[in-house]
Amino acid sequence: MKRLTVMLLCAGMCFPALARKNQDPFPHKKEIYKKGWIDFNKNGKKDIYEDPTQDIEKRIDDLLSQMNLDEKTCQLATYYGYKKALEDSVPTAAWKTNILKDGIANVDEHLNKEIGDPNTLATALAETQRFFVEYTRLGIPVDFTNEGIRGLCARSATSFPSMNGLGCTWDKELAYMQGVIEGREARAMGYTNIYAPILDVARDQRWGRWEGSIGEDPYLVARIGVAMSKGIQSQRVVSTPKHYVGYGDCKAARQWDSRTDPHITPSEMYYIHEYPFRKVFQEAGALGVMCAYNDYDGVPMAGNYHYLTEVLRKEMGFKGYVVSDSYAIGRLNGVHKVTPNFKESGRKAIEAGLNVRTEFNDPTEYITNIRELVLEGKLSMERVDELVRDVLYVKFWLGLFDNPYTGSTKEASDIVSCEDHLNTALRASRECLVLLKNADNMLPLQTRYRKIAVIGPNADSKDYIPAHYGPMGFERFYSVVDGLKSVYQHDDVEINYVKGIDIVNPGWPENELMCDTLTTGEQQSIQEAVELARRSDVAVLVLGDNQRTSGESRTRSSLDLPGHQEQLLEAVVKTGKPVVLVLIWGRPATINFADRYCKGILAAGYPGAQGGLAIAEALKGDYNPGGKLTGTWPKTVGQLPMNIPTKPNANWEPMKYHSVANKGLLYCFGHGLSYTTFRYDDLKIDSVHTQTANVKVTCRVTNTGSVAGDEVVQLYVNDVVSSTTTYEKNLRGFERIHLLPGESKEITFNIVPDDLILINEQKERVVEPGEFKVMVGSSYEDIRLADSFYYRSDIATDGDLQPIEKGKMIDESNFKEEKE
Repeated sequence: MKRLTVMLLCAGMCFPALARKNQDPFPHKKEIYKKGWIDFNKNGKKDIYEDPTQDIEKRIDDLLSQMNLDEKTCQLATYYGYKKALEDSVPTAAWKTNILKDGIANVDEHLNKEIGDPNTLATALAETQRFFVEYTRLGIPVDFTNEGIRGLCARSATSFPSMNGLGCTWDKELAYMQGVIEGREARAMGYTNIYAPILDVARDQRWGRWEGSIGEDPYLVARIGVAMSKGIQSQRVVSTPKHYVGYGDCKAARQWDSRTDPHITPSEMYYIHEYPFRKVFQEAGALGVMCAYNDYDGVPMAGNYHYLTEVLRKEMGFKGYVVSDSYAIGRLNGVHKVTPNFKESGRKAIEAGLNVRTEFNDPTEYITNIRELVLEGKLSMERVDELVRDVLYVKFWLGLFDNPYTGSTKEASDIVSCEDHLNTALRASRECLVLLKNADNMLPLQTRYRKIAVIGPNADSKDYIPAHYGPMGFERFYSVVDGLKSVYQHDDVEINYVKGIDIVNPGWPENELMCDTLTTGEQQSIQEAVELARRSDVAVLVLGDNQRTSGESRTRSSLDLPGHQEQLLEAVVKTGKPVVLVLIWGRPATINFADRYCKGILAAGYPGAQGGLAIAEALKGDYNPGGKLTGTWPKTVGQLPMNIPTKPNANWEPMKYHSVANKGLLYCFGHGLSYTTFRYDDLKIDSVHTQTANVKVTCRVTNTGSVAGDEVVQLYVNDVVSSTTTYEKNLRGFERIHLLPGESKEITFNIVPDDLILINEQKERVVEPGEFKVMVGSSYEDIRLADSFYYRSDIATDGDLQPIEKGKMIDESNFKEEKE
């Protein structure tokens, strides 16, 4: 029965939950709702699993003992929501006879694109939940899952910068606040599980999903990820980070069916790709995780017992449930060819430890296959019970067996996109801005220029805000043109706009492989831009990426500006007028021409719906940008791979040798300028010789300029002599601080043994005695202060534990100390 029971009415939307043809097939079973508990199995007595006072493990044991095979297997699959797999917006009579009659683990993205009013959405999700509580035998509630990497993926939710923008803030407090807001808005609308943050460590700048990654350094990804995950779960909403694990390093950054074959050594897998997940599970207690598409060393993650069970649960201490990235299980036979058919793929995934198959289509075949495998003796009931237990644990943690109706049907509209949330999102849009170049103090513009030409395809567009995995239908949007008109509305400054060129030209992306000529229309539009620039005092070019050039399955073969944007830039520069480039980017770009000829360059990593206002404030000078890059920006794609952390000299390019590859960097990791200047001094290490490998490092930073500003103070550590090669600089601390002119602040960093772990020749994880160099600075290359400490003992301890003998593998659970 296909119908949407959500109706548009005049000024808004209402939800006639019971406006059904003929008799309502689901009258309310009010009798099951008792004082202080719910009679989920409708037997008239309070079972242990229904008793909120009982221990969670006892409740799970009791519920599992009552579940039959059909009910258990339904807890191992997702049913995608309305217009994806579900044909109905709310339950219909058909649900009493299809697979849903026995329950389901979760319903994903249900109605998130269909309903704009949060109160109505909360009502619709509650009506869906009511079916599972009142009309399945045991009343097991569903977990309502949803995406949330740039704000919750729902209409009217608060729009934040994408993960690349969030990374550029280097602001752990802000990441936490974003998580709180996403969790709060999710709870208000009825969602209980958010697929965020993305913890993929990006290693190739061509990768389409760079815009969805925090950056290329595992420590930065971990600290921002821990903060965001904590924020989400503080609202009693599950944080489900993704994509576990190694997904950020697929061969040549290829995507779609070639998301496979990461060229990663076991130590690199540990140092780089496992690191953020380990920290988020151990410190934030994230109760969800999405497994990745890729294989590692020939074993696909969706069927990888070592990574899904031994590493994830036994080493990292993960306690929640694993969902598959869509099609990950089917790819075991369809792409990876490690199983003969879909049924065997399911068996392999379950035995490996993958709890819930999450895919865009009807899960009936998958669930039926599991039932058959158990009855055929090919899959043990014990293994099924183990995986179901994980799912139930999450549902009990969420409180769904105490209050399954989590949405605020009357207050959601007051919570979602409220003024406080929008203000925090605007703060994020501001903090993600990175000042790449500012020759002759070109910026801020202030009111020195009376006629400002605003030119470019991203100047007056929403297309750089990906709707994929994020908010839709947001009401408060500022383009750069809107923002400039707003900040200059009370000044005698004229703002004029022409587009000049599209993001890409006809024939994209095939024509990226060879230069083609400008069309007549492009020539005319570029000429319009040139004429406007000539009539103006300064030109602001807003170029870069949008959803056609960056995002999932948008891997590129070049890092140059897409389409014919470079021709537009060159034409405007040739007018002789001062040019400021605003680069709205999804991935690092080889903007060599702009770096040489533009006076100022301001980079904004997909800055969210209010990004245009933040950009305008920074251009005028109402806001002083203080963000830092989270990746290495090469001068040419031919230099790749090039990233940090890097082994000694792996990125070294001696300029005296003039080969094509030896070009140096355009911008290094951590680079970002300010309208003010900062002095670093007074570096102190509390233990020059330590027996514990616990060290406190302090330094002082002073604003030596004339305006207030933010600085991101970065601490790097190097193991000077090690038994196996290690990275030349490991980021092991950072703080974003705000300083008034002349103000100083002491910054403290705590180094713990986990920061110094090395995998030795025996494949043991150890802290080796010797010298460790400490470097503090404003970027990876701009090191201002340096000193060393020495770990001299033959034992390593965190001070509270028994000593660990030299050479013995370190138990990382000893080092879960929070560093924020």
